[in-house]
Amino acid sequence: MRGTRTTARGGLALAALMALLATLGMTGSASGATSCSEIRTVYGIPPWGFHTGAYSGESWFAKGHGNINFEANTVSGVMCQQDPAGVIIMSVRHHLVYHSHYAMVWGYPGNIIKITFRVTSSSDPNCAVGTIGRATLYASYNGVRSDSVQFFFPAACKDQDHLYHGTQVNNQVSPL
Repeated sequence: MRGTRTTARGGLALAALMALLATLGMTGSASGATSCSEIRTVYGIPPWGFHTGAYSGESWFAKGHGNINFEANTVSGVMCQQDPAGVIIMSVRHHLVYHSHYAMVWGYPGNIIKITFRVTSSSDPNCAVGTIGRATLYASYNGVRSDSVQFFFPAACKDQDHLYHGTQVNNQVSPL
């Protein structure tokens, strides 16, 4: 009789453990999608665009894309950044602050643009919607992979200041 109770308890415990593991497995696969999923990834050569690596399932990444008009000195688009503090979605402000096809960054020639943005959505409690920041996007050329994206936020959002640099960064900045 005693062995039957122990076996029944063991079976119930095993069933509960299996159910828990199945639930965790589903949660883990669902967490691969992020709040930045609404911002599509642009492949090929857009007017401008970037992504900082394999962001599906990652806790730190950024991506964005948009249009640019060098003659009118204007830019538009959307960007997203996710880190442990939260997810920030930004709209690019209309004025193109700076651009050059002859920039030297990280010791390599490339294209660079400097833009301003406005936070349109934020899950970081320290970084309010409406906050204005700036970003520098650099794309190396001549076969070198040393691209970078750097975000600059004001004091309240300082924890969102990040530099993404290296071979995992894919940045497209149109030449003039």
